[in-house]
Amino acid sequence: MRKIGLIGGMSFESTAVYYRLINEMVRERLGGFASADLLLHSVNFAEIVDMQKAGRWDLAAEHLAGSARRLKAAGAECVLICTNTMHLVAPQVQAAIDIPLIHIIDETAKTLKTHGLNRPLLLATRYTMEHGFYTDHMKALGIDVMVPDADDRTDIHNIIFNELCAGTVLDTSRTRAIAMIEKAKAEGADSIILGCTEICLLLDPAGLPLPGIDSTAIHAKAAVDFALGQPAAKQAAA
Repeated sequence: MRKIGLIGGMSFESTAVYYRLINEMVRERLGGFASADLLLHSVNFAEIVDMQKAGRWDLAAEHLAGSARRLKAAGAECVLICTNTMHLVAPQVQAAIDIPLIHIIDETAKTLKTHGLNRPLLLATRYTMEHGFYTDHMKALGIDVMVPDADDRTDIHNIIFNELCAGTVLDTSRTRAIAMIEKAKAEGADSIILGCTEICLLLDPAGLPLPGIDSTAIHAKAAVDFALGQPAAKQAAA
């Protein structure tokens, strides 16, 4: 079994989901008491949020690149950034290490293509929806991503940071998110990307008006595939 390296803590609510999913998948595949061989570096999310708010993505890149180097030095054979938003700095993190960075956007795109979906609605943080790195990356892979309108972007961003990252899951917020999906469906969306690793705490992908693509579960599965002998290709640095 190859050793998985996780850069987590952004937030720890979703990192806990990664840990559970990866170990459940390993146990399911190998049986018995099998669990994953993994390393976790959990950052102080408050520091990362301050960098995000200040637009200091250069500092965030340095911070996560340092985490990746430490995981590599400790024996990790791949690295995952356990958040969609911080894939904005994925090229810098990959450039800092000579082991694969398993990229959440690439893995999500593979799943969309497998199911013949190419017009998904992205629900995510404001940074992921508005900075272009996510939609441009998907477009290069042949997928035309929709994003909510400005009011809906504000609402889903606030739900993520003010509620889900704090461990709060509200029925009213679930209803609000489903209304966004219904609107997108009427506008031609064929699927919904749970494009923040906390959104799986709010929405059940199997119970939505459109097919739900859970980036957290997809990313975790890619890590297990790698660990058990299905290697992911190293991502080229930008």
